[in-house]
Amino acid sequence: MTIKYPVDESKLWYKSKYWPPKVPHQLDIDFDLSLPDLLDRAVKNWGDLPCIMFEVGGENWITYKELADKVFRLATYLDSIGVKKGDVVASVLPNCIQYVVTYYAVTKLGAVISGVNPTYKPLEVLHQIKTVNAKYLIVLDSLYADLVKPFVDDGKWKFDKVIYTNVSDDCTGLSPIKKILGKLLKKIPSGKVDYPGAAKYLDALKSPPNPPKVKINPAEDTATLIMTGGTTGVPKAAVLTHENCFANAKQCEFLLVNQKENESDPDLGAKTAMVGVLPFFHSFAMTTVMNVSVASGAMIILFPRPPPTEDLLHVIATIKLPDGSDPNGICYCGAEILFKRIADLPPETLAKYPLKGRLKLCMSGAGALHEYVRKPFTDKTGAALTEGYGLTEASPVVTVNNFFGDREPGFIGVPVSGTDVMIFDAADFSKGPIKTLGEGGTGEICVAGPQVMKGYLGTKEDNLQEWGGKRWLLTGDIGFMDEYGRFAIRDRKKQLIKMSGHSVFPSEVEELLGHHPKVTEVAVAGLPDPKTGEAVKAWVALKPGETATPEEILAWAKENITDWKVPKYIEIIAEIPKNVLGKIQRRVLQENDPMFKK
Repeated sequence: MTIKYPVDESKLWYKSKYWPPKVPHQLDIDFDLSLPDLLDRAVKNWGDLPCIMFEVGGENWITYKELADKVFRLATYLDSIGVKKGDVVASVLPNCIQYVVTYYAVTKLGAVISGVNPTYKPLEVLHQIKTVNAKYLIVLDSLYADLVKPFVDDGKWKFDKVIYTNVSDDCTGLSPIKKILGKLLKKIPSGKVDYPGAAKYLDALKSPPNPPKVKINPAEDTATLIMTGGTTGVPKAAVLTHENCFANAKQCEFLLVNQKENESDPDLGAKTAMVGVLPFFHSFAMTTVMNVSVASGAMIILFPRPPPTEDLLHVIATIKLPDGSDPNGICYCGAEILFKRIADLPPETLAKYPLKGRLKLCMSGAGALHEYVRKPFTDKTGAALTEGYGLTEASPVVTVNNFFGDREPGFIGVPVSGTDVMIFDAADFSKGPIKTLGEGGTGEICVAGPQVMKGYLGTKEDNLQEWGGKRWLLTGDIGFMDEYGRFAIRDRKKQLIKMSGHSVFPSEVEELLGHHPKVTEVAVAGLPDPKTGEAVKAWVALKPGETATPEEILAWAKENITDWKVPKYIEIIAEIPKNVLGKIQRRVLQENDPMFKK
């Protein structure tokens, strides 16, 4: 094995108490391995252990051997219909066993998987299909008529082959009669797929498990194309190679298996349960739930859509492995809003679900984790809740706080193994890294490491730059490094508010306003102002049953926040808009505001 991406051992984070002591500094792995090798290793080491529990009509379990059998059968079928190395296969699927099978079957052939958000509208689906040039489609039957058929019938796109599946197809825990009744009673959604020559997923799985051997160059060959707004907000496809995805899965595996709350606790990894609520078409869940589970032998508790909070807590509190034993810990990756829903439950409700000792670790991402969410969550559940940072262009994980042990609010942690992070001048990368530590050294967070994407498909931005013999990703996020080597984000470069010469960070104002006793959520953005250049506006959602006026909240803000950070405008709204991951959509509020359009 080779340390292909060495990191300077004198970096501050390696010397501080915030570096998990058993996590390796360097990423010493075999860089000749690809995503199919990740699955092969899992079958060899944990073949008979549970891999996925799919929650539809009850518990449906498959082992790693059973997963691999399905993967090899689908890969064999895809090869038989002409799928070759480099071809793009799009999947319009929710979280389900078929998604995992499709992901690994496509990459087994050296083809490219591109997961499509199943909550998209037809034009958005078509945009992604065109962007990635998908020749093949694997789609949920109940989604085809609404999301795909409109642009197919209009002649705007033609697939070489369409494969369709029902959400219950891989549900071995459902008898055939229950599946039929479920569809008839509309408890299991289904739909007609009338694409010429369309094939059933279950028929594809009748192929013998004998896929061709394809030579994959992990550093060069694309594994997946994931849509992202990049640094400009214009949707484009990030090109993630096998090396990117494999390396980031291993980086996360090292974090998972090398940390314990107590030395007597069982090792996390095999027989650890990972909650699969985040959508797999997004890089966050792709790596931190799906690929890290395969890398570590963990099992995924998979839901086709986010369940009601109490239903999820019931599963976490009661789930047992097929042999009747308890998982050796349950981990939950999600956006802050998912943990907030648990933290907001009254004590008498939470008391119905014994979580302590079962829910071990929770990881928040896709946005800031505020202390007014983290502390009540950990107090009520007994589970550690920490924060990580990443972006699609980095596969996505870049930095993580300690799972257990020392941590402080306001930091996104230290880099994962084999990753270099530095602060560069936000206006001019060529000036090199900023040497000042702390707030005085605020600039653009830049990342170098094996997880950094190859680029964007068919287009270029200036966010990949060379410096010091390394290839750096300019993240567009503004922040600083402290004397312990920890990083903190102040905000997106594009969302920084310039008010009368002051730099106002929306996330900071959101954090401060979030401490108002009647406020449950806040979004902050800048609006044009003829006198100050920009003005700060806050959109505020109140806690259930609470009432307040904008004037009341503004008065509180003036007492608790520095003058130039106090919002000029406050609007109370029913709910803060979020994307499918639960990330606050400031831009939606900003662009729909009458003041923004003037």
